[in-house]
Amino acid sequence: MASNSPSSPPSAASPPTPLRRSRSRSRSRRRAAAAATALALAAALLAGAQVGGATRSSAAGAATPLWFDTATADQVVVATDASGAPVLRDGYGREVVLRGFNVSGETKLAENGYLPFASRADADIAATAMRRLTGADLIRLAVSWAGAEPTPAGVDTAYLASLADQIRAFTSRGIRVLIDYHQDLYSRALFNQGSWYTGDGAPAWVVAAGGYPTESCGVCVSWGQNYLTNAAVTDALHDFWHNRTLTTSAGSVGVQTAFLDQAQASMTYLRTHLAASDFARIVGVDPFNEPSAGSYDSGQTSTTWERDLLWPFYQRFRAAMDTAGWQSKTAWAEPLAFWNVNVNVGGTSQPGGFPLVSSLGSGYVFNTHYYDAKALSGILMLGKAADGQYSSTFAGFRQRAAALGSPLAVTEFGYPLTGYTSDKGPSVEKATYQALDSTATGAAWWGAAANGATTGTVLSGTQWQWDVYSGRHHELMNDNPSKVETTGDGWNGEDYSIVQQSISGGVALRVDQRLVDRVYPRAVSGDALAFTYEDLSRDSGTTMRWNTVPGTMPNVAALLATGGPYAVLTWRSGSTGAPTELHLPAAFDPATTTVVSDLATLRGLPAYTATGQVADHPVAVAPDESGDGTYRLLLSTPTQPGTLHYALIAAAAPDSVPQRTAAAQELASWAGTG
Repeated sequence: MASNSPSSPPSAASPPTPLRRSRSRSRSRRRAAAAATALALAAALLAGAQVGGATRSSAAGAATPLWFDTATADQVVVATDASGAPVLRDGYGREVVLRGFNVSGETKLAENGYLPFASRADADIAATAMRRLTGADLIRLAVSWAGAEPTPAGVDTAYLASLADQIRAFTSRGIRVLIDYHQDLYSRALFNQGSWYTGDGAPAWVVAAGGYPTESCGVCVSWGQNYLTNAAVTDALHDFWHNRTLTTSAGSVGVQTAFLDQAQASMTYLRTHLAASDFARIVGVDPFNEPSAGSYDSGQTSTTWERDLLWPFYQRFRAAMDTAGWQSKTAWAEPLAFWNVNVNVGGTSQPGGFPLVSSLGSGYVFNTHYYDAKALSGILMLGKAADGQYSSTFAGFRQRAAALGSPLAVTEFGYPLTGYTSDKGPSVEKATYQALDSTATGAAWWGAAANGATTGTVLSGTQWQWDVYSGRHHELMNDNPSKVETTGDGWNGEDYSIVQQSISGGVALRVDQRLVDRVYPRAVSGDALAFTYEDLSRDSGTTMRWNTVPGTMPNVAALLATGGPYAVLTWRSGSTGAPTELHLPAAFDPATTTVVSDLATLRGLPAYTATGQVADHPVAVAPDESGDGTYRLLLSTPTQPGTLHYALIAAAAPDSVPQRTAAAQELASWAGTG
């Protein structure tokens, strides 16, 4: 199969023998297919040179690494695209999109010592299932100050050793890790056994030294209101941001200084106890989950608080990272938690997003969360989310990040799986993923992306949450043996986990797999311009189809009429030889997947092989490194840097050469390549 000139539609000639994804749900058959593919590639891989460092280590049973599967690909740095927009890039210079899940709310609970998992075995089960069911390549791993430093005497190396082992469960499977210093309502220790709510974060010795008032939220309908009305929470947070000096059994120390000293010691421990290949897959740290001021000083506003207290804290944390040997990692800085809340009741929405900070700098990623408070209210958003529900909202997030000269990531979003508004969940989550992919609605996407136009940076994001203990917790709420939390997330009545583990050990999704197992451009060789994915996920048995192919492209519409999911990517090629990589979900069998591109047009994907570092096929497929039966689409662009490319990837297009050829002609005209 020869590469075609970008100035004309490519030939639809028969491709080499394609790989085939088994339709069986058998894990052993999927692993066997992956192993066979690895053997087929071995000769070509051995002939190819390794560049950019040694080939990465992977979990047992993993697929044979390709020539570009090196430590160079694990690097994630802040850079820009050709227009000057901030993006993340790997060591090959490819634009990187990281997608995955938060792991997990279990860290909020005391039942397993504030660790994400009870054991390494459970972490392995969770990581294997995540990769197999969703193709995720990032987790935001919650870490607890209370777990890391239970006494003022110093960090608990036993906790950190367990944490490091659980990190390995993910890094060994090709999943990157963002460390998240998690807190909600500052600390569990602020709440008593009779409390309606609980918190997590700071250790009990910090709270004891603070001498805070008896907590009371007053008349609250959700746990988050404690941030505004509970004096114990507001006082403790105010003290943290002002670095109040506390007297402890280990001496006097500023409370923020104590946290930073702990973080530096913990990061040093992880760097020195993880193998280089595992440490390379840690992308950075989120220093403080959902920061809130507690209370403002006289004359202070939410935006001056961000500038004068929150931003200097992040700078201090950045310095601690550097001292701990994390200079190559980024700090993922969150603004005031209330900055983008779309309902204002008693101060729940406040200006923020660092408008008084000129630039974050290359050591930071602008990191926000988004939950639709109107939908959650049950009364302020009638009906379900629709096409483009959050497109303009997320476009605003992109603009705020761009003003700060920073890439944007959305590291928490999601929706409850039970409760009186849970019926909105499938549409809300589809709309959220749509907004991560593009600033355009599905109805307007094709027009917005025509002729090499951009529809916004494709955003990295992690959904809340992936908790294999969902519905099986045994948490004594605030140590009260009479209040044992077992249902949902085991915390403040929430139920967000999209997975659940059975007694027999199997992990199953609680949502439609089509929603969370998505095509996404993991690494783009050059600059991504526009991307859309029509997942065709279901809402109560109804297919949600939001992307509308324009009437001027009847052959493309006919190619997609059979009803399978599809994705479209346009990009300008870069100077690296490493290919563009996209995750192929379970719905995309390599043997029947159709790709229509200026690079090649074919149904059935050949296995990736290369002569040295030059791909033998411009469109090919390879197993994911984890060896779990999942695949990645590889698009190789040997043309000049800056060349415009397009690719349509369809799961269920008919096997018709004339149809593909006609669709290729329409796509070339639409994209501006021919």
